[in-house]
Amino acid sequence: MDRFYGWVIRYRIVIMTAFVAAAAVCAVLATKVYVDYDIMNYLPPDSPSTTSLKVMTEEFGENIPNCRVVIRDADRKTALEYKRKLEAVDGVVAVTWLDSMIPLNMPLDMYPDSLRETYYKDGNAAFLLTVDAEKQIQTIPEIYDLIGEDNMMSGNAVMTVVATINTVKEVLIITLISVVFLFFILIITTTSWVEPVVVMIGLGIAVVLNAGTNLIFGKISFVTNSSGMILQMAVALDYSVFLIHRFNECRQHAEAEEAMKEALKLSTSSILSSGLTTVIGFIALATMRFLIGADLGLALSKGVAISLFTSLVFMPGLILYTYKWMEKTRHRKFVPSFEKLGKLVCRVTLPLMIVFVIAIVPSFLGSINNNYLYGSSKIYGTDTRCGSDSEKILEIFGYNDSYVIMVPRGDNGNEHAFVRELKKFPEIKSVIAPVDVIGEALPFEALPDALTSQLQSDEYDRLVLSVALPVESEETFAFVQNVYDTAEKYYPGEYYMVGQGVNVYDLKNVITSDNITVNLVAILSVFIVLLLTMRNLLLPFILVLTIETAIWFNMSISVITGTPLFYMAYLIVSSVQLGATVDYAILFTQRYRENRLTLGLYPKDCVVQTISDTAVSILTSATAVSVMGFLLGIFSSQRIIAQIGMLLGRGTLCSLFAVLFILPGFLMTFDRFIVHSFSFRRRQYDSENSMTDR
Repeated sequence: MDRFYGWVIRYRIVIMTAFVAAAAVCAVLATKVYVDYDIMNYLPPDSPSTTSLKVMTEEFGENIPNCRVVIRDADRKTALEYKRKLEAVDGVVAVTWLDSMIPLNMPLDMYPDSLRETYYKDGNAAFLLTVDAEKQIQTIPEIYDLIGEDNMMSGNAVMTVVATINTVKEVLIITLISVVFLFFILIITTTSWVEPVVVMIGLGIAVVLNAGTNLIFGKISFVTNSSGMILQMAVALDYSVFLIHRFNECRQHAEAEEAMKEALKLSTSSILSSGLTTVIGFIALATMRFLIGADLGLALSKGVAISLFTSLVFMPGLILYTYKWMEKTRHRKFVPSFEKLGKLVCRVTLPLMIVFVIAIVPSFLGSINNNYLYGSSKIYGTDTRCGSDSEKILEIFGYNDSYVIMVPRGDNGNEHAFVRELKKFPEIKSVIAPVDVIGEALPFEALPDALTSQLQSDEYDRLVLSVALPVESEETFAFVQNVYDTAEKYYPGEYYMVGQGVNVYDLKNVITSDNITVNLVAILSVFIVLLLTMRNLLLPFILVLTIETAIWFNMSISVITGTPLFYMAYLIVSSVQLGATVDYAILFTQRYRENRLTLGLYPKDCVVQTISDTAVSILTSATAVSVMGFLLGIFSSQRIIAQIGMLLGRGTLCSLFAVLFILPGFLMTFDRFIVHSFSFRRRQYDSENSMTDR
């Protein structure tokens, strides 16, 4: 490694120039990365919904309706005028209303109630639109302009466009506030006015490099786009600070270049070990079959790797060019001693540890018994037009979801029997099927082309179901399974079904199946890393249990408050909180162990000293992660992103409390097994720290 360190220092000008040039290129590339806001696009390719949608698109050349427009106070003439206007909007593939089902040659009140009230009720006309996904960013605003403020619109296409427009603004606001906050934290916890600027330059370079290189994925999810940059800044803050502090220590007895070489030797292992546990938490997400997890996990893992590389290759040169300014702008320490906190912890840690142990099982049970949401139907609240319009439409028309079932064409008798059984379901308001229409003694050829083209292809008959259920609920999931069972009875392995409720049903099955895999991979991977680095079976168990219980407690709070959790947020935060905060426990344990063996302190005195040594490091990192999480929660209008932020902010505080107030009790209780199972050499201390000691 000496040769590598020498190379980094000798060619620092070339390296810094290359990094700046690469960052400039990546800043441009970042604008070219496509962001996908449709959560359903991240279902596995082999999921039933994905397969069915592909077949339906091939057979019928269009998607299922993804937008619903409601016009107030519309008679038949007005409704038909709006239909023509909507059809004329570029990007609108199809518009369905009453006249698409049956010719309007009789008064509206003579149509079947179930059919009429799906499209026309109390003077309100409801249109189902299919909007081209590639044009919806231009199409949806044009529809808003057409219908005005008094009318309403909802659906996946609407949510996707609103998310696209809002996210750019929200990410910019959150990033600006985060940068200001990080500057504030660094000013408080460092002793130079220039040091925060140097750290933020290195952090900014890494963030831009990661954003631009996301282009290799082809696209990123809205979750990654909204939270990836913030999370990367929060978890990678310490790497550059650690190197600067080691450099300052080495400067006391060496010239600048030699001091930097020594600082790299002392800090490389520490920085890499800190980054490794963080990367593991993110990589665990990549094991999810639900591809948003893999998307976020890979992007964040890459981001942490780039941050590590930037800290060890780019930062040495930057520090060497700015260290004189840092030395000239020294200021007094703003952070007080934490000795009093250490004494308080010694008094309360054992009783708190007992309470903590008692709470482990209830916290775990609470964390798995939340009321979960799986889809994006409730991603926007009523404080937004999208959410408000959805609520108003629900008040007028009630729940109404459209399902499409494709069955092999040709066996009219079997299809009649299938349709009759479907109509027995109380949740189904209406069924439109080719055999039904023909059974009305109306020549199929006499029907509107818009209807016949929707109901038959060369290979399949298409049944359109109007379902009086929300897109997502336990009742919906049970209903979807019943329909699957019924279709399997008549068309075993030969049918396809799509619809928003069907999609969410598949999404639920995929996400819940990921739960055990993701958590086991994260926990076992971190446990193995700790086992290899600490060479002790008890310590990894204590550390993982401490952080995992903090995670369970964090999730259990939502049970107490009665707040539904997006299951995706639950899975993501469970892995991220483990990877981002287990470092605090590692740092505290290593310093406790070092103080016991090198200073000869008794356990209580050792806890006081360890808190004095590590509190600033732990509090700085924890404050950065938690505040950035809360910023996501406050400023994001997307409930999934906001909930990820709030859970991460709250969870980091739970981990912080567990490390500072509970972990010392475990270390004191099992001191004999922890200390005497190791054979330390004092010179190993610097290379084993996982975070900086400020």
